Amino acid sequence: MQGFHLLSLAMLAAIPSACSEEGSEFAAGGVVPSQEAAAGAAGAGGESAGGAATAVEISESNDVYSFEYAYPEEAARIPELKAVLDARMEETREDHIALAIDARADADEAGYPFNPYGSSTSWEVVADLPGWLSLSATFWEFTGGAHGNYAFGSLLWDKQAETVRLPISLFTAPEDLELAAQEEFCDLLDRQRQEKRGEPVVRDQDDWMAACIGLDSVTVILGSSNRRTFDRIGFLVPPYNAGPYAEGSYEVTLGVSEAIRAAVKPEFRSAFSVVR
Repeated sequence: MQGFHLLSLAMLAAIPSACSEEGSEFAAGGVVPSQEAAAGAAGAGGESAGGAATAVEISESNDVYSFEYAYPEEAARIPELKAVLDARMEETREDHIALAIDARADADEAGYPFNPYGSSTSWEVVADLPGWLSLSATFWEFTGGAHGNYAFGSLLWDKQAETVRLPISLFTAPEDLELAAQEEFCDLLDRQRQEKRGEPVVRDQDDWMAACIGLDSVTVILGSSNRRTFDRIGFLVPPYNAGPYAEGSYEVTLGVSEAIRAAVKPEFRSAFSVVR
């Protein structure tokens, strides 16, 4: 059985993205982030004229790069979480701009066409519970290849402890969750593969397109149907991890079973309920 290979928040928030010092002239196209853009990327939105929290949406575009970053009002109204997301946004932006500028300079020097780089991050609410805010993210980037690519991320805001946690950190060990969920996960994944391909999927561990992937390279998200506890667990599978790029991503959702709840650390178990 394969082990988890979950991307950390730091890795996911840093899907290559970024910039040079503000106010300097860039040889690659003379792109200078404006003071408005820099200030905006540090936290535009988040508070309305009346002081109420609002969703944050940043968008920049020029002939070298485009950059978008968004997170919902539910996250913006929590100052500590907003600070975390703003910091990730600025780091991602700076990395992305720097990468694009270097690529533009290389293209100019070599005399080949340059296609503007792109970076987009969108956080969405999965569940807003009395004790938890569960978020998922889609990260997309284009760095001049045949097409862009995307991946997923997730985080939890622990309202009582006032801290960010990874969903997988609520479990005793990744292997324990894998043991509890893998069989049902793979059965549902194969059903989705069959629907997309229009033909039965014969399980074959030697064929990556038909293998039970063992929850490898998935992003775990926690959801709720009752708005009180986590009773749903989702597995987001990006392109190439369960099938070719043309098939797109997969999302498999399971109800929390007794086995899955038993794999939760005792101190977090009360936040989960079993689907009967």
